[in-house]
Amino acid sequence: MGSRKMVVGGVLVALLVLGAAGFYYFSLNKGAKQSFEEVRAARGTISSTVSTTGSVEPQTRVKIQSSVGGRIEEILIKEGQQVKKGEVLAMLSSTERAALLDAAKLQGKSEQGYWQKVYKETAVVAPMAGQVIVRSVDPGQTVTTSDSLFVLSDRLLVKAFVDETDIGRVKVGQKAVIGLDAYPEIKVNGVVGHIYYESHLQNNVNIYNVDVIPERIPDVFRSGMSANIEIIVQEKNNALLLPVAAVQSRNGKMVVIQRRKGGKQDDVRYKTVQTGLQDERHVEILDGLTDNALVLLPDTSFVLPGKKGGSNPFMPQRSRTR
Repeated sequence: MGSRKMVVGGVLVALLVLGAAGFYYFSLNKGAKQSFEEVRAARGTISSTVSTTGSVEPQTRVKIQSSVGGRIEEILIKEGQQVKKGEVLAMLSSTERAALLDAAKLQGKSEQGYWQKVYKETAVVAPMAGQVIVRSVDPGQTVTTSDSLFVLSDRLLVKAFVDETDIGRVKVGQKAVIGLDAYPEIKVNGVVGHIYYESHLQNNVNIYNVDVIPERIPDVFRSGMSANIEIIVQEKNNALLLPVAAVQSRNGKMVVIQRRKGGKQDDVRYKTVQTGLQDERHVEILDGLTDNALVLLPDTSFVLPGKKGGSNPFMPQRSRTR
C-alpha cells in the first residue's frame, strides 16, 4: 500500500515538472515574432571560381654539370642572379691541371705562373638565359662530371593541382589569383597557360596539373613554396546581387522574402526569383527583381524575451514580504 502511494506521488511530481516546463516554453515564445533585416539588390561584380592548391616551380629547370672533372677555382655568379646565355658561371681546373699547378707551386711563383698561362682553365657557361636558383659548389671544391654545379630556371610559375571533377571547367587563358602560404598578404594575378594531359593519383583522386603563369614574379617567390590558387571560371560585371542568406529554397524554387505593400510589419510574402552565379558572399539574380528592390533578410540571432515573455519557474525567486 505504501509503495503504491510512492508511485502515485512520483507520477504527480513528474506531471508537475512537465507542466512547469511547458508553461515556461509557452511563456518564452509567447508573442515572439520573426524579425528581419532589410537589404537592397545592388549591381556589382561576381565570379565563379575553382579553388585549389599548388606549388611554385620553374617552368624550365636546367641542371648544369661540368664537362670535365677537377677543382673549382672561381665562382663568378650568386644564387638568385639573372644570367645571359653563354655567360661564364665558374672557372674550373681539370684534374690534370690542378695536379700540375700544385706541383709547380712547390717550385716557385714563376713556375706556377708559367703553367697558369700555358694550361688554361675550363669555363662553365650558362646554356640559356635565366635565374640561378641553386648553387651547389664553392671555390676549391673537387667535382666530377656527374656532379650538379648550378641549376638555372628561365622563369617561375605555379603548378596547380586540379581535381578531375573541376578540370572540365578550367580552360587555357582563364584568369587566376595566386597567393602564397608564406606571404598571405601578397596576391598576384596570373593566367592559365597549360593543362597537362595525364593525371596522377593523389589520395585516391585523379589530379591534373595546371600551369598558372604569374603576370609578375615578386622577389619573395621561391621554388617549392606552397600556393593557393583561385581560377576564375566565369565572371560577370554589373550583375544584380543579393547576399546569399537572402535567397532560400522553397518547394523546389528559389525565393526571397518581401514585405507586402500596405501590410503590417510582419506581413511578408515569398517572391520567386531566378539565380545565376554564386560565390561565398553573393548570389546573382537573373529574373524576379529589379534594381534596388527591397528584400528581407531573416534575423537568425537569438534574442531573449522581454518582461512580457514570462519567467523561468525553475530559477530561484526572491522571497516576497507581505
